[in-house]
Amino acid sequence: MNKEKRHQIFTRLRDENPHPTTELEYSSPFELLIAVILSAQATDVGVNKATARLYPVANSPETIYALGVEGLKEYIKTIGLFNSKATNVIKTCKMLIELHNSEVPEDRKALEALPGVGRKTANVVLNTAFGWPTMAVDTHIFRVSNRTRIAPGKNVNEVEDKLLRFIPREFLLDAHHWLILHGRYTCTARKPRCGACLIEDLCEYKDKTEF
Repeated sequence: MNKEKRHQIFTRLRDENPHPTTELEYSSPFELLIAVILSAQATDVGVNKATARLYPVANSPETIYALGVEGLKEYIKTIGLFNSKATNVIKTCKMLIELHNSEVPEDRKALEALPGVGRKTANVVLNTAFGWPTMAVDTHIFRVSNRTRIAPGKNVNEVEDKLLRFIPREFLLDAHHWLILHGRYTCTARKPRCGACLIEDLCEYKDKTEF
């Protein structure tokens, strides 16, 4: 995979979807942070259904913290790992209130210090809420990066480093969303839809499918 191919790939992805964003529904950096914490090993659709019930009742660190762990569970019990997620969200709300004036910090270290927030979650918040050119490597991005050979790597950190180095700067802000959506709907896990892929001729995957 060379520089010219990568530029063509992201040009096509941009042309098809000039303003990509997350499929999680939110209206503030705090709502986004909570939604991303809840989305671990869960679908965006499932998270959106839960937050559609939660956010009209509680959508700030104070109001969610006031629900308590048991109260929060009632809203998110349809999401996988809801017990541990409820505990983490309440702890996170407490830290935001006590340490950050109830604001989501625009700082990687401060974000990663919050319960339930790892590097990937911090990257999503920094990119989507604050406009940082970060790369949150989830299973979709890891798969697409290796399959296409845009940025092959043995682990998520290696793929993240290569993506940040190899993706042309003009595409870096939105690349995270393009790659996730491509992995979610076209370059799917079990059987990629190569015949319906707009970058099929540029992709270096050896076992291409017809559909």
